[in-house]
Amino acid sequence: MRLLILSALTIILAYISFIILTINDLIYQSYSVKLTALQIKEIFALQEKWNWLSYTIIPILLLIKTTLISSILYIGTFFYSKVKVTFKQLFNAVVKAEFIFLLVGVTKIIWFYFFQTNYTLEDLQYFYPLSALNIVGYKGLDVWFIYPLQVLNLFELAYWLLLSYFIGKLAFTEKDKGKPMDLGFKIVASSYGSALLLWVVVVMFFTLNYS
Repeated sequence: MRLLILSALTIILAYISFIILTINDLIYQSYSVKLTALQIKEIFALQEKWNWLSYTIIPILLLIKTTLISSILYIGTFFYSKVKVTFKQLFNAVVKAEFIFLLVGVTKIIWFYFFQTNYTLEDLQYFYPLSALNIVGYKGLDVWFIYPLQVLNLFELAYWLLLSYFIGKLAFTEKDKGKPMDLGFKIVASSYGSALLLWVVVVMFFTLNYS
C-alpha cells in the first residue's frame, strides 16, 4: 500500500514539475539551434504519444529499486543481527525511507519557480538540491564527475539515517551493545553503502567511456 502511495505521489510530482517548469519550452529552446521547427514538432508529437509510458514506468522502477535495496539489506542483517529480520519488514522500512526523496522534487520546483527563474534544460537536468554538485557547479566539470557529486547530498544522508533508525528497531536486541541506531547504521553502511559505492563507480566508468 505504501509503495502505491509513493508511486502515486511521485507521478503527481513529476506531472506538476513538467507543467510548472515548462519543460516543453525548455526542450524547444535547447533543440531550436540544432533542429528545424518541423523536426521539433515531430519530437513533441512523439513525446505526447508516449508520455503515458514515462509515468507508467515510475511504479516499476520504484519496485525494482526498493526490492534491490531490501535484498542488499537483507544480506547485511545476516552479519550483524542476532534477530531474524524478514524481507517483508526490510521492504516496508525501505519504502518508508523512500518518501524522503519526494522532497527533492518539491525543492526543485520551489527553487526554479521562485528563485532561479531564468534557467535552461541543462540547469534542470543537473540540479540536485543540497548536493555537492550545487556547490561545485556543473559548468566546466568533467561529465563523469557529475553523478557522484549529485549522489553526495543531504537527502541521501537523511535516507541513510531513516534506514538506520527503522532497521535498528527491527534488528536490535538487549544483548547488543550500544543503541539500535548504531546497529542499524552498521547494517546500512556495510550493505547498502557498499552497493551504492559500487553503483557510482560503474556509472562513472560507463559515463567516462561513452562521453
